[in-house]
This record gives sequence, C-alpha cells and structure tokens, in this order.
Amino acid sequence: MIEINLLPGDGKKKRRAKTSAGAKFEFHPSQWFAGITEKITDKYMLGAFAAAGASIALIVLMFISQTARAAILDARETKAVKDSAQFSTILNAKARAEATRDSLYQQIAIIKSIDDSRYLWSHLMYEISNALPQYTWLTEITQTSQPRSAAVADTSSRKVVTDSTQSPNQRAAAAARARKARSDSLLASAKELKFKIVGHTVDIQALTRFMKSLEASPFIQNVQLARSDLVQAEGKEVTEFTLEAETQTPPPFAIKTVPLVVSAGH
Repeated sequence: MIEINLLPGDGKKKRRAKTSAGAKFEFHPSQWFAGITEKITDKYMLGAFAAAGASIALIVLMFISQTARAAILDARETKAVKDSAQFSTILNAKARAEATRDSLYQQIAIIKSIDDSRYLWSHLMYEISNALPQYTWLTEITQTSQPRSAAVADTSSRKVVTDSTQSPNQRAAAAARARKARSDSLLASAKELKFKIVGHTVDIQALTRFMKSLEASPFIQNVQLARSDLVQAEGKEVTEFTLEAETQTPPPFAIKTVPLVVSAGH
C-alpha cells in the first residue's frame, strides 16, 4: 500500500515530538550555576551579586537579633512596672508608719520633758540650801528665762522647706526628720532654764564659797556674779549680791529614784 504525505515536514515533527516526549528532563543546580558563571564573566557583576547576598544575610540576622532584643526589653519593662507598683505601695506604707512613729516620738518627748522638769525646782532649792554658807541669807530666787516646756513650745508651727524636685517619698522623709529634730530640740530646751539669786552676806569670802558650791552642783552651771553692793540691813552694813546661773541635766548617777509604795491604811 502506498501512502502519500500531503503535509511536508509533518513526519519530522512527529518524530521529533516522539523523541522529546520519550526523553527524561533532569535538573542539576551545580550545572545550572556553572552555566551562569560561565555566561557571567564580568568580575564587577560577580561582586555585586556577592554583596547583595551578604546584605540580605546581614539584614536577616539583624532582624532576628532586634526581635529577640525587643522581646527581652518588653519582658524587663513589664517586670519593672510591676516592681515599681509594688515598691511604691511599700514605700507609702513605710512613710505612713514613720509619720506615726515620729508623732508618737514627739508626744513621748513632751511627756518626758514634763516629767523631767516636774521636780526641777525642788532639786534646785535643795542644792542652793546645801551650798549656802554661814552669815549669808537669801532674799529672792527668780526664774529669768521664759518657761520652756515642750508642751508649750509645741503649739507654734514651723513650715518645713522642701525641694520641689524631690519625690513625694523623699519630701515625707525630710518632713519626718525635721519633726524628729524639733522634738529633740524641744526635749533639750525644756531641761534648761536661767534664774537669779539675790541675797545678803556679811563676809565677802562666804560669797565666793557660795558661788563655788553652786558651780559644783550637778544641777547648776554658769554661775556668774551680776552685781555686788554695800547696803544697810537692820542698821548694819552688809553686801547685797545678785547671782545669775543656769540649770543643767545631771548625770544619771546623781538622781536616785525609788518606787512609790502605798500601804493600805486602816
């Protein structure tokens, strides 16, 4: 049987198609890159590709590092905010407790000052009478300073100067320190007073001994002779003197305290 091909070249296409369909396609990356490098022979182009690859790798590494660092900083910020709130509560409670403590300390200082000055004049009278020499008598003992009691002095208020740049806790602590210092000063000032002694003597040496005995007392200090004049007393010439002195806090061993015992009476 004779066949006539009316389409020129069709048989070649079919054979070529059969050949390509029957062939197996294989991809080798090394060969592909080798082919590219063979085609790209410009060294500047190769350098540009290398720089681009290194830049991409560096950007990826920086992104990963920054992301991790941001996560760590967020965790630290959350913990810091939590700790700040907790510590703020603790500091506020501490400031309130210190304010209460200072108020109690001031009240105790007032009570103690009153108690310490309660028997002051009895001690002074006892010391003056023991120091009084012969041929000398007293006509006047007067307090010359203002009554300095912590209970009286505490009625005057003082404004505490604080720095505007300080935090509330720092201002509260400064105010507490000022209150404590003021209580200490009130307690110290309540124990000190000035007084004068006016008397007569017929012996000038007795006046000198009287001053030395007063100065040796643990309750009296800074004994000074203010004036000394010759006067007439009951027809006799005597020396009238005026002494000025201050009280002082005696050492603990100078004061003896005994318990108060009240017995049941019949």
